[in-house]
Amino acid sequence: MSDEWVRRERSFRGISKRLAIQYLETLGGEQVDDDHVEGEGWEATLSEQTMTVGPSMSLTQIDFVFEGDPDVLDPLIERFAQKAMRAGG
Repeated sequence: MSDEWVRRERSFRGISKRLAIQYLETLGGEQVDDDHVEGEGWEATLSEQTMTVGPSMSLTQIDFVFEGDPDVLDPLIERFAQKAMRAGG
């Protein structure tokens, strides 16, 4: 990892970890283990949790730690967010 890399944390609800990894792969990443995807100039670590929304509803939330070159990472996160929002939130 370069000294110039930055860290960005994001959370998305209503998307499965499997689908999130698939989206990261379409953006140039390669899954290296169950919770980690790497691409040129970036990497992402994912964790999954269930969030309660109201008295009887729950949603899956995927928490991401993105790290990488900010010139690569920021546009990547924006493209990922557009895909994730179409998927559910």
